[in-house]
Parts: sequence; structure tokens; C-alpha cells
Amino acid sequence: MDGSQGPRCYQPAQIQNAYNITPLLNRGINGAGRTIVIVDAYGSPTIASDLQTFDATMGLPNPSFTQITPAGSPPPFDINDPNQFGWAVETTLDVEWAHVTAPGANIVLAVAPSNNDSDILNTTTYVVDHNVGDVISQSFGEAEACMDPTLLSEQHTLFAKAVRKGITLFASSGDSGASQASCDPNSTAALFAVSTPASDPNVTGVGGTTLTADPSTGAYQSETAWTEPFGCNPPAVAPTDVNCSGGGFSSVYARPGYQSALQKNHARGVPDVAYNAGLAGGVLIYSATINVAEGLPANAAAFFIVGGTSAGSPQWAGLAADADQLGRHRMGNIDPALYSIAQAKKLYAAAMHDITTGDNDVAEIDGDGYNAGPRWDPVTGLGTPNAAVLLPLLAVLTS
Repeated sequence: MDGSQGPRCYQPAQIQNAYNITPLLNRGINGAGRTIVIVDAYGSPTIASDLQTFDATMGLPNPSFTQITPAGSPPPFDINDPNQFGWAVETTLDVEWAHVTAPGANIVLAVAPSNNDSDILNTTTYVVDHNVGDVISQSFGEAEACMDPTLLSEQHTLFAKAVRKGITLFASSGDSGASQASCDPNSTAALFAVSTPASDPNVTGVGGTTLTADPSTGAYQSETAWTEPFGCNPPAVAPTDVNCSGGGFSSVYARPGYQSALQKNHARGVPDVAYNAGLAGGVLIYSATINVAEGLPANAAAFFIVGGTSAGSPQWAGLAADADQLGRHRMGNIDPALYSIAQAKKLYAAAMHDITTGDNDVAEIDGDGYNAGPRWDPVTGLGTPNAAVLLPLLAVLTS
């Protein structure tokens, strides 16, 4: 996830229009009665009040919002710690924009005491075991090879358990194209790899696009695979800042049956779907914590533009909550339904935006990567939602 101040951005109403969520909201399909769980590390010390300011400014209702720390409390927040600060920005994005796509849903922020895999897994385990919510969003990840194999196996078992309970899981596919950061935190090297947890076949992996919409109304115009300067497409300008849609093929999981008709690699392909991720045309967030870090008063009326595939996971989670409300049931793993829709060409054309231009080539892995193309591809998956058409289909196909 990256953020900056700048003039080009989208507000909630524009994104709601671009992805045709507005007709559902106008009918009262807004996630009411459903709960979205956001899993993040460290959290943000100002998130509760930030959400209220965001809602008041953007004309959104205040949701039922709670925070839990089931694996232990994080350390006192240190604004000078870049790791904690980065997670504070992530937390803000996740909570505020899950609320945008499901403004009637309950939101539970489950905060892990650190971003160690074991702490995040323990937090998620509590969420699943205690049936905290209907949908879980995970805007984080790492190369599959970098997660301890025992923890990776435990995570897979946990996700299968979640799906059996009807819980729908989302995870961002990463911002490093066909690469992931080296397992050595002191190295700037990159691996040709996909990200876990997005690669788990029980999870809907969310890639990124650059959305072009009417700057006033948000009416949808076009999309391409998310690729921006500083890393993707050689030459790399800044190797430590790679900005394009994560995607490729798992080195752990075999191709699931639901993908067999649309991709012929024997490994699980990532991502499954996509959503707006561009910093050029990013989304606005409000955070008093960022204000202080920028040298502004905590209550300054400053909003910030953010982007990345981490913006898509919570918004898809909101859409799943809307579909749960619409169908009056939990959906569990929506991947089989998504790929079934994609096999019916006319239905697919109505329900989703097929992203066919762009790539996720990365200079740090010798320019390797993949191209976007018709229907599924390892850059933008099956594409982005036309929510008013897609969500009723998902509600029916998962019943």
C-alpha cells in the first residue's frame, strides 16, 4: 500500500457509481445485518474517530464498529516506527473503504499484536473459531516460500474451516507484480512468486487495476491492469517501490477445479478478481495519525490519496456482505461461483468488467511477468465487478 497527497482521486460516491453499487444501495442492499472482519496488525490509535470524520465528510452513516485484540494487545503506538505507521495507514484504508461498499454492515477490526505470521494467524484463528463475522478481509501477504511451512499448513486448514462455516475470505494479491519481496528483510532482491494468503484456494485473491471514471459522477469508462512507475515494466526507476498488480501461479497449491476451464497451468492461479488500485486515481482516506506524521494538526481537514491491491480486498469484502444480505445466507468461498459465471460469456460480460490490457512485468525479476487478456489472467483475474448484476448471481449460485 502506498499513499500521497495529490489532486486526482475518487470519493465513495464515485466508486459506488463506477462499479454499479449505487442501485443496490438505493434498494437498501448495504450489508445490513452482516459483519465484516478486517484483520490487520498494530491497528491505528485514531481509527474510531477517523471513521466518524470520514463518514461525516463523505455522507456515509456511522456503522457499528468495534475493535478486538484476541492474540494480545499491540505495543504502544510509535508514530516514528515506519512499520507501525504503515499498518496504521493500512488499517484506515481497510476500515473506511469496507464501509464504503457496505455502509450498513457491522465492522470488526481484529488487531494482531505484530505482523509476525504467528500473531496474525492466531488473530484470524480466534475470528474463525468464535464466528466473529460473515466475511474476512486480509490486505497483506508475502511470498509463499517466506511463510513457515507449518504455519502455512495451519493457515490452509483454518481457511477450509472458515469456508465450512460459510465465511467468505478475501486477500490482496500484492503490489509487486509477478514478484514478491525476498524472505530476507535486509535484502532488496525479489522472488518470482505469488502472495499468501491470496494464493490459498479457499481465498478470493484481489488484484489491481487503474480505473478511469467520470471525474464528476464516477461513471465507468475503462480499466487497465494496474502498472505505475517505480518498479513495474523495465527499466525500474526505484527497485524498492514496485507498483503493479500481483499475480502468477502458486508453488504450493494445485489448480483448483473451479479454475480448470479457464486456465491450463497445473498450479493455482492468482488473482481471482481485481479492483481499482492506482495511485493515479486512488481513493481518499482520513487519518489524524497521518496528519500528525505530516506535521499537521491532528484534526486538520486533510484527506490523503492511497492505492494498491490492499484497497480492493476490503471493498470486495463489503460487496460480499451486501450479497449475504441479498441472499439471506452466508456464501462461503465464492470462487466456484465466479468462475462458473465467467464460463457463460453473455452472463460474464454483464456481471464483470473483463480487463484485457496491461501486464505485471517486473524489472527486478528480469522483466518477467504476465499479460492481461480475455477472461481470466494472472494479472487481474476475472476482472472487476458490475455489482448490481454480479451480486444477485453470487447470492443464487452460493445458496
